[in-house]
Amino acid sequence: MTSKYVIDSYAWIEYFRGSKAGERAKGIIEGEDTLTPTLVLAELSDKYLREKQDVNEDLFFIKSKSQILPLDEETAVAAGRLNVSMKKEVDGWGMADSIVLATARAHNAKVVTGDEHFRKLQETIMIT
Repeated sequence: MTSKYVIDSYAWIEYFRGSKAGERAKGIIEGEDTLTPTLVLAELSDKYLREKQDVNEDLFFIKSKSQILPLDEETAVAAGRLNVSMKKEVDGWGMADSIVLATARAHNAKVVTGDEHFRKLQETIMIT
């Protein structure tokens, strides 16, 4: 069975920066079965616009390397449930984290990230 990986905003940002963390994500991003939630595209678009950078080239690359997953009803409801429980366990946990984790669980995938909120979760591959 092929492993699947959900690439979160943190991993994409570091990949495009060419940082050490991005280098650790590179093998997965360029060579594996990757998934990117639409939420991540929104987060990247927001970040690039705030920094007055053009996001289009990087979005084109993401779409060429990763399957883009819209937030469906089942994953949204699962994210809501996760959000309630994870807020009790992880300080600073947010709905975006819940959507990424719910997406990974729905697809039996690992989350590729450097986000400390995910550090203790079995679904996580930390790149930091």
